Amino acid sequence: MSVQPGWYVDPADTETRRYWDGEGWLGAPIPVDATPPDGPPPVEPPPAPVTSAAPVASGPPGPTTVAPGWPPQQGPQPGHGPGWGAPAGPPGWGPQGGPQGWAPPGGQPGWVPPAGHPGHPGWPMRPPEPRPHGFALAGYGRRFTARLIDFGLVFALNVVANGWFVWRWLQEWAPYWQEVFRRAERGETSADGLPMPGEQAGSLLLVILLIATALWLAYEVPAMAAGGQTVGKRMMRIRAVPIAADQPLGFGRSLSRWSTLGLPTLLWYCAGLGLVLQLVDALSPLFDHPLRQALHDKRAQTVVVEVPHETGSTPSNDRNQPPGDTP
Repeated sequence: MSVQPGWYVDPADTETRRYWDGEGWLGAPIPVDATPPDGPPPVEPPPAPVTSAAPVASGPPGPTTVAPGWPPQQGPQPGHGPGWGAPAGPPGWGPQGGPQGWAPPGGQPGWVPPAGHPGHPGWPMRPPEPRPHGFALAGYGRRFTARLIDFGLVFALNVVANGWFVWRWLQEWAPYWQEVFRRAERGETSADGLPMPGEQAGSLLLVILLIATALWLAYEVPAMAAGGQTVGKRMMRIRAVPIAADQPLGFGRSLSRWSTLGLPTLLWYCAGLGLVLQLVDALSPLFDHPLRQALHDKRAQTVVVEVPHETGSTPSNDRNQPPGDTP
């Protein structure tokens, strides 16, 4: 999901606004305090072609002339007779084979600069990185470390609340694995007659997953709703904010964000399907540009930004801007 088209503060020049069409900037910038049009800027007309041509002198043929400023070649050129100069061409035409990036004077309509020229459509020029609400986007390393800290704290809570259920579940499976190891030591590969776990094993696993999901929900959603930070995010100085405005997420947006990543925990019961979904979500920011949004960010329309070191400080380039002015 990309940022909706509209007029936003230009990340490269915060004194101006430009129109974002969903994929890139469009048209010329306007002052930041000017009222933007309702729609995209008008398309600029192409430059008028040069129509004037040098008068052709009548009379007997004389020595070959060349374009102004173009020195005559010494000796005949391949495919041309002696005294060859620049052949006649349309207005604005220049000699071929000039330096790379040469453009015809006056700009011929429809002319495309050669590959490797900054004006070429395929020129690999990186746009400036977005700064939502004036804050820098959080790096992948910080986000990953913050998530590891949060997982460690949630795991500690599970040891306390889920420890007895996990021990009982392991007891149900213990006879099965003991027999598997005993046969492996004797070199047997047959699975016949293995003692299967009791009927309580499935129920215990479901209870364990329900408790783990509830603990994660209680740990993350209230903290994110209030300030956009869990303990891990606060330690790594990053924060989740809505794209539309620099304000707290609120309970609804925080719950929507968490459920995309947290609810698949219940699907661990289905051959680990939930773990696969969570891994895809965790890796998704690596492939999202330019806002580095994970799947749960896209669902809740949030981005993760760095928190300034000065407590309560605000970025200077966004101090007087209304919320939601940067894509």
